[in-house]
Amino acid sequence: MTNDARNNDARNSDVRKDTAAALGGRAAPAQLDARRHVFRDDLAALSLRGQVVSPRYSAGSVRQVARPVVPLRREPDPNLGLETEALFGELVKVYDEAEGWAWIQLQRDRYVGYVPSAALTTEILSTTHRVTSLGTFVYPAADIKTPPIMHLPLNAEVRVVDWSEKFCRLERGGFVVTRHLSERDRFERDFVDIAERLIGSPYLWGGRTRIGIDCSGLVQVSMEAAGRPCPRDTDMQAAELGEAVPIQPELENLVRGDLVFWKGHVGVMSDGVMLVHANAHHMAVAAETLPEAAERIARANDGSPIVAIRRLKSTGTEAKSPAPDA
Repeated sequence: MTNDARNNDARNSDVRKDTAAALGGRAAPAQLDARRHVFRDDLAALSLRGQVVSPRYSAGSVRQVARPVVPLRREPDPNLGLETEALFGELVKVYDEAEGWAWIQLQRDRYVGYVPSAALTTEILSTTHRVTSLGTFVYPAADIKTPPIMHLPLNAEVRVVDWSEKFCRLERGGFVVTRHLSERDRFERDFVDIAERLIGSPYLWGGRTRIGIDCSGLVQVSMEAAGRPCPRDTDMQAAELGEAVPIQPELENLVRGDLVFWKGHVGVMSDGVMLVHANAHHMAVAAETLPEAAERIARANDGSPIVAIRRLKSTGTEAKSPAPDA
């Protein structure tokens, strides 16, 4: 079994256990996924009243991510691995706070978990631009020789108050190189191009940036840069993105942008032969032929085959952003 598949199997198993525990040992309603619905043994989102029995319900309060990258964890424990990451400027809904941790739901993809309370702000700014380079620095002055304040990753969102040819001044202070930003509603035409630009980025379970990224994170980040909503995990992506493509023995029917799924792993085709994927074999985002990847994964995973191939519509409208729990 590959590391990617093993990690995703463990995640899905833990989700099922956590779901049952959140309902006091009772089986959760089949339609509720604990990764994307706000409920635990003592508290649930107000919108889930009638679906989840809880001693308390909360409508939640909106906050904004104020740090470059914030790790989201399943439990309030800094020693646990990442489930995913929230990026600067993202909106979240906070349902509970205790001992420096906030229990939140990301408004982007509905993922639920814990982040440090100090990483969030109640001062909500309407963002105007987003980072389109793989990463950029925020400087204290419009001068690249000054020591940067922070590093912002691809897809981070900011509010620009002053625009010039070389630098943009941000509402919360600092300057960003103008060519590294674009208007919030202007997107890349080809999400595969983004995935290819990330080749060489190190593998990180739960990561969503060039500093570290995992297989489903690579797909999600690339699609978001192209304005395509995308769920976080491989099982969600396989179920919700695009249309099924027949899996032919010779794998000769694929085109650029097709998503190829194994149990617990995903990659994106850059053409009819080459697969781009973040993987724990290379410990990086790598490009290799699909037959080569499929053979290696099968050897390492007791003959595990490709389980699905999904083809996205050209408009990118097939994946709708799900409404967060209210």
